[in-house]
Amino acid sequence: MKKKIIIIGEAGVNHNGNVKKAKQLIDIASKAGVDIIKFQTFSTERLVTKFAKKATYQKNIKNPQQSQYRMLKALELSENDHYVLKKYCKKKKIEFLSTAFDNESVLFLNKLKIKRFKIPSGEITNIPYLKYIGKFNKPIIMSTGMSTLLDIKKALNILFKAGAKKKYITLLHCNTEYPTPKKNVNLKAMLTLKNYFGLKIGYSDHTLGIEIPIAAAALGAKVIEKHFTFNRNQVGPDHKTSLEPKELETMVKSIRNVEEALGNGIKKPSKKELQNMSAVRKSIVALKNIKKGEKFSENNLTLKRPGNGISPIKFYKIIGKNAKKSFLKDELIKI
Repeated sequence: MKKKIIIIGEAGVNHNGNVKKAKQLIDIASKAGVDIIKFQTFSTERLVTKFAKKATYQKNIKNPQQSQYRMLKALELSENDHYVLKKYCKKKKIEFLSTAFDNESVLFLNKLKIKRFKIPSGEITNIPYLKYIGKFNKPIIMSTGMSTLLDIKKALNILFKAGAKKKYITLLHCNTEYPTPKKNVNLKAMLTLKNYFGLKIGYSDHTLGIEIPIAAAALGAKVIEKHFTFNRNQVGPDHKTSLEPKELETMVKSIRNVEEALGNGIKKPSKKELQNMSAVRKSIVALKNIKKGEKFSENNLTLKRPGNGISPIKFYKIIGKNAKKSFLKDELIKI
């Protein structure tokens, strides 16, 4: 089966700044059948001020009074780490991807020869960043958490003016709550993005569990992104809302099953259905013994299985005609 849905395993910063753990995350994603593993590329100095407070979800971990700067500084990957991980991804036959949070990181990832760029929800209003990322003429996946249609439209216009091609852009519906309550997912908004912008669509999930990504696949998502980790009991900002290895495997298998079940949209009997047709459809048969020359009527004809005789569709065309031979009760009618 040709895969159409791209599944991104969001490793993010769940490596806790340790390249060995990052490799283990690659192992987990590869084993689960994920297409792409995604990390995050940033310089803490360029990303946040030293006084920036943590997001609400980041406070629910160890050291809640710690600044966002201090937290992120411990989660950085070096440039050399990126080369090591990209090489390891090639060995494990999984695509390496990382989200850049500033122009210098975008340039570095381009030098690293990544196949596509991922724009996070938080950068959708970052005009200089969008102008810069749009000029590289690579596929772009853009998350749209916290955004209105107008926000997205403005961001797309910046990308297009910079040189990004419409056919290479995928919009991910997203809710930037960690975790996202089911009532706030609003998965139908993904279809709104497709209808409004005419672009490929997908879904970046922050709910607990795997039901919503599977539902997104059924609704037509072309890209699905989901956080994963070793186990949710680790210390770090994203572990609590991430899937554990077995859950990731189950999600991938479920999405592939949905993808296979979606089919091509053409309504016609399958080969197996055709084999069953004679057993479950009906034919015109004699309700009772019919003599040669007797007129067929609703009093002497009925419809029964098997379906390898005259179809019930022709029932009323036969009514009124004369039997050219005698028929025993339950015998298939022939004319």
